[in-house]
Amino acid sequence: MDTIERPDVSRTAKRPLADELVARAAALKPALRARQRETERNRRVSDETVAELKAAGLYKTLQPARYGGYEFDFWTFTRVAAEIGAGCGSTAWVFSTAAQHQWQIGMYDDAAQAEVWGEMPEAISASSYSPGGVAVEVDGGYRVSGKWLYCSGVLNADWMILGARIAKDASSDPHGQGYILVPKAEYRVEDNWDVVGLIGTGSNDVLIDDVFVPAHRMLTLEQALSGKPPGAAVNSHDLWKVPFFATITLCLCAPAMGMAQGALETYIDMVGVRKTRGAALSQPQSMADFPTIQVRVAEAAASIDAARMLVKRDCEDILRAMGEGRELTEAERARNKGDLGFAVKLARKATDLLYESVGGAGLSNDTMTQRYWRDLHSASKHISLNWDMCSTLYGRVALGLPAGTAQF
Repeated sequence: MDTIERPDVSRTAKRPLADELVARAAALKPALRARQRETERNRRVSDETVAELKAAGLYKTLQPARYGGYEFDFWTFTRVAAEIGAGCGSTAWVFSTAAQHQWQIGMYDDAAQAEVWGEMPEAISASSYSPGGVAVEVDGGYRVSGKWLYCSGVLNADWMILGARIAKDASSDPHGQGYILVPKAEYRVEDNWDVVGLIGTGSNDVLIDDVFVPAHRMLTLEQALSGKPPGAAVNSHDLWKVPFFATITLCLCAPAMGMAQGALETYIDMVGVRKTRGAALSQPQSMADFPTIQVRVAEAAASIDAARMLVKRDCEDILRAMGEGRELTEAERARNKGDLGFAVKLARKATDLLYESVGGAGLSNDTMTQRYWRDLHSASKHISLNWDMCSTLYGRVALGLPAGTAQF
């Protein structure tokens, strides 16, 4: 491993202010909105868009400073991802997962980080966390085969993070679980993403057939949850004390909140200039003058604000606990999980309120409100955001019942 290039502090980028980074993300919204239809047609985020996100330094938000990253807090990350979501839902879903993977890769052994970023500090990754394959232990690492579903952003990624069951040999039952890092030259993409929303995420399947993965490119589940992963030995920020499941869902919640904000912004732009045709009224009338439209806008805006306040509180509380040197309690973890699911429920409600009143013109595939609506409903179906699952976990813990799982 001596040949792997180590971080060069001389190339570390000047860290912007948090608000400046969020402003850079917001500045991309017009271009992202202009490409929404193209992104859907291509069923992937364009290389041009990824290049713009990199040029703005957005993938550095949570990346270790040793590789030129900014090591910002989770609320700054959420704000950045939400601004991208207000521009394009599919683009935000792909960006947000890849940007938060920069935090996760910082948990891996130093040798793995050097492989990913040593020669290419702007390398990004996609993931599929469900254990779709088996990692069989061999000298120096693992032999891995399997198939992984819903790999959002795989067409833009340089690496994959894949969940795998760990076994002593091919004939034995798995005894553990972890996440392997695999470069794009070693996996195959099955182009099968054909859906109603988040179409541009290119969430295709990935296949691997008997590939060797060195031991340093495995992060076990226990390490990820420990608050003391291997990467914490070289990345000292409190970010790498946070257990994996405490914040990973932010990369899904943040773009969803942004989609609702995008729906609100584009809806206001539309109704501000639109007049009824007069078919059901005596004469054409400005849509903005309808009290019912005013109520929908007000309730949607308040729902989005409420969602942001919940998530902001939890992001700050998590890092405060790490700074105090304590573990998150089960009650805190359940509340945080519930809050993220409820924030998306609020975002979906806001978008529903708006879309219910768009009229026939709002059905066109060229309009953005319907696209935010489809993308947000698709995002809310993810198991990590599904309110049926999040609410029952939160409720069980609040009632003093066993959570039923330690992985949240």
